[in-house]
Amino acid sequence: MSFPVSGSSACVVGVPNEIKTHESRVALTPVGVEELTRAGNKVLIQSGAGYGSGISDERYQQCGARIVPAAEDVWRHADLIVKVKEPQPEEWPLLRAGQTVFTYFHFAADEVLTRSVLDTGVTAVAYETLRGPTGNLPLLTPMSEVAGRMSIQEGAKFLERPQEGRGILLGGVPGVPPAHILILGGGVVGKNAAQIAAGFQADVVLMDVSVDRLRYLEDIMPPNVNTLFSDRHNIREQLLLADLVIGAVLIPGAKAPHLVTAADLGLMKPGAVVIDVCIDQGGCLETSRPTTHAEPTYVEEGIVHYCVTNMPGAVGRTSTYALCNVTFPYVFRIANDGLAAAIARDPGLADAVNMHAGKITNAAVASTFGLPCSPFVLP
Repeated sequence: MSFPVSGSSACVVGVPNEIKTHESRVALTPVGVEELTRAGNKVLIQSGAGYGSGISDERYQQCGARIVPAAEDVWRHADLIVKVKEPQPEEWPLLRAGQTVFTYFHFAADEVLTRSVLDTGVTAVAYETLRGPTGNLPLLTPMSEVAGRMSIQEGAKFLERPQEGRGILLGGVPGVPPAHILILGGGVVGKNAAQIAAGFQADVVLMDVSVDRLRYLEDIMPPNVNTLFSDRHNIREQLLLADLVIGAVLIPGAKAPHLVTAADLGLMKPGAVVIDVCIDQGGCLETSRPTTHAEPTYVEEGIVHYCVTNMPGAVGRTSTYALCNVTFPYVFRIANDGLAAAIARDPGLADAVNMHAGKITNAAVASTFGLPCSPFVLP
């Protein structure tokens, strides 16, 4: 399978408004617009796309963007669509074959999305599976940092009794113990969650299946963060103690494993809170289901579940700039050189291509739904 080379003429880059509930991020900042237009590309921004991040239409115009009133105008004319969240059902009819869409897709969590985008024939380039030079996930990292830090902030709020929580103050007070926080996964989300939780003076246990990772975390964490190998027995023992559980597990491109079953909820204290950060990839609790910032929680078996699929969208300004700092170099290369040439120079970008010409090119996504995977070769 090969990619068309589109770097021979100016690329039209389109940024539609994000329509997911309470999503305030935008995929391009004014400096990005300026760099793209200086290089001879055209940029279409839907009116209001930057408002949630404090960026006005006028600011984009000053940097060379053309402001268009409707999403249809962006999707119809753009060669490269740059977004933050996966296309919503209302946007699926706007996708077209030959177009490249660069955004977070998280296909493995949603078969309907996967099949619907596949049918359009677009080239789906996913932030979350792009590999850096060391094998890391550079476009996932900043949002994982935001979500990890937010998880403790949200957990503290929903542990309050008016939010149906246990009525626990994370740091306790003299003579009263602090909250016990269990963090499942020691990656970027887990590390950031543990650091913030430690600052609240909570009692923190951080679990992972990599002993090398646990050694590293043990070295850098303060004394109130303890590490523990993640296995079935240890998880169940910690659930008995936990006031707050943070789900921070990631298998790149694939569905998250269920580390906590529905039956396990019976081990937990009534009013305990779960923040399932990996809900984008299906969630690591069997009882997790996607929620929104408008209705972020539900209670099941007496346990408060917070499963918002776009947590960083609540802090749009911080998240937009953190995201664009890492995504823009790739946007610039794809727009200037075409996707094929950009991949030839950076093989890690090939891992971000999840679909092309009506075929799945990412093995983890294909395996999740039992669909064929079609490897591709560059021209």
